[in-house]
Amino acid sequence: MDPLKLNNTEIAFAYKSNRELRESYWLFKLMNHASLVKLGTNMAMTALNWHLPIKGIVKRTIYRQFCGGETIEECNRLIKKLGEFNIKTILDYGVEAKSNEEEFDKSAEYLIKTLHYAIQDDNIHIISSKLTGLFRSALLEKMTAGASLTEAEQQEYERGKKRIWNICEAANRANIYVHIDAEESWLQGAIDELALELSAEFNKGVPTVINALQMYRKDRIDFLKRSLEHAREHKYLCAVKLVRGAYMEKERARAAAKGYPSPIFETIEGTHASYNAGLEYCLDHIDEMYLSNATHNEDSCQLLAKLMDEKDIPKNHPRIVTAQLIGMSDNISFGMAKAGYNVEKYVPYGPVKHVLPYLIRRTQENTSVGGQMSREFNLIQTEMRRRKLI
Repeated sequence: MDPLKLNNTEIAFAYKSNRELRESYWLFKLMNHASLVKLGTNMAMTALNWHLPIKGIVKRTIYRQFCGGETIEECNRLIKKLGEFNIKTILDYGVEAKSNEEEFDKSAEYLIKTLHYAIQDDNIHIISSKLTGLFRSALLEKMTAGASLTEAEQQEYERGKKRIWNICEAANRANIYVHIDAEESWLQGAIDELALELSAEFNKGVPTVINALQMYRKDRIDFLKRSLEHAREHKYLCAVKLVRGAYMEKERARAAAKGYPSPIFETIEGTHASYNAGLEYCLDHIDEMYLSNATHNEDSCQLLAKLMDEKDIPKNHPRIVTAQLIGMSDNISFGMAKAGYNVEKYVPYGPVKHVLPYLIRRTQENTSVGGQMSREFNLIQTEMRRRKLI
């Protein structure tokens, strides 16, 4: 099998107009400087908290690059355009880390609204949920630590569980899938246990509930194997989304402050090895699993293609997809879609102020990953030259 060709910029940016490409060019040129990213994101958050009039600037720049719109309706044009290139949308109400029951109920309402919208659009077959938008973080932390809950806390947990249960039940009826996004390790234990419970109920032959595994954690291969064992025991389809991880600095800082070993690998090579081992494990058991290869790493995508070819798995296998964030790694997304693989783009939406923490994490994460911003900028620059725009 010939290696995937993932550097064809004409294919990668065919969906962008010249104006849109220029905007991306200048944004990534600025974001290629880590110090500017840190300064700019901190200033943006402070300005919005002080109600300074910068929403328009944020929306025209970083927000436009990494989000679909403030409402689902604003996402329509992007969703349709992706569909024209055989790329499905993972629609996400990008508001997270709420703190009270009223906010949790409101987040659940938006997720149900997102689900109903997905039912009407063939280009959307997955919605995404962060459980910190439905549960109090301190409660998830306490449960992950194995501490006993008070009666009031148990009732609080049951209310949160009902929120996500209702969402997954409705999704199952509509044949829509739900990503349960991964969070910090000190919250993840409670999330994993709930994801397994939801999967046992709703994944009877379909991947309604897809649990995210951050493979930069040293324990995730073991948890991946445990997930499949749980699925076998309870007779359901094991569905996972493999990601490298989004909280590297927070995880290391907390481990150092509290004096316990860091749960994540010390080197990027350790993370790569863990991720790729996870890919191979899933493909070895694909008759029992659903795999979302959610990565911006070209080597892992090449490995996926190579392993699928070696194992005689068709490119368009219905339980194998590759996913990237909107605004990032278009060369991978559009290149793999052109080659015949199942591809999805993760499209967050929501009010600028409320989605800003997500945007800050995306920019900081990808700035800290060696060369990511430079690769993005170089690809855009290559396409600019091809179109004779510079």
